[in-house]
Amino acid sequence: MSRIARSSRKVVSVVPRSFYERAPDVVARELLGKLLIREWNGERLAGRIVEVEAYFGTDDPAAHAYIGRTTRNAVLFGPPGVAYVYFIYGMYYCLNVSCEPDGHAGCILIRALEPIEGLETMAALRKLPSHPKPQLLTSGPGRLCQALDITRAAHNGLDVTDGSSCLRIENDHYHPEAILVTPRIGIRHAAELPARFLIDKNKFVSASR
Repeated sequence: MSRIARSSRKVVSVVPRSFYERAPDVVARELLGKLLIREWNGERLAGRIVEVEAYFGTDDPAAHAYIGRTTRNAVLFGPPGVAYVYFIYGMYYCLNVSCEPDGHAGCILIRALEPIEGLETMAALRKLPSHPKPQLLTSGPGRLCQALDITRAAHNGLDVTDGSSCLRIENDHYHPEAILVTPRIGIRHAAELPARFLIDKNKFVSASR
């Protein structure tokens, strides 16, 4: 039985920009349990954030911002609360959200969601048979971008603090019972840094190291 409560749609608010104006590890921990919302062709697709990784800007050899500001990574340098989408392995998009005060680079990689609304559409977008195991939909950064049809061309630079945005993060005041902190996954530099945060015993997190 998952420890994640289902969305009630009650007392829900968009997470404000001030939430993201803090250090990546602080933001990462507090993002767990929030709702990632994607408005897609008139349908609401939603998942609860259950796994994230923090990246620490120009001080972090594993971060895209480590090399300094470029056209590709400019979103990471501010303002906070903006989607940074990149393409990896020639196959997958990954969704991040910028954090730190404007002008200072930092971001959170959203690694996994517990799917809550629009599961049939998510399966179709992932080109899976109808009614697959829910873990196949959004467990992993590439999977969740496929399931929510998130691409760099369409979503990089979108303000996720805007309540009218087709991509936003909402707070329904769910609080995880327990959080685990581990090293980040799938990177070569600063791999030992404990900057991966996940909801303990949640079956929707991505594979372990």
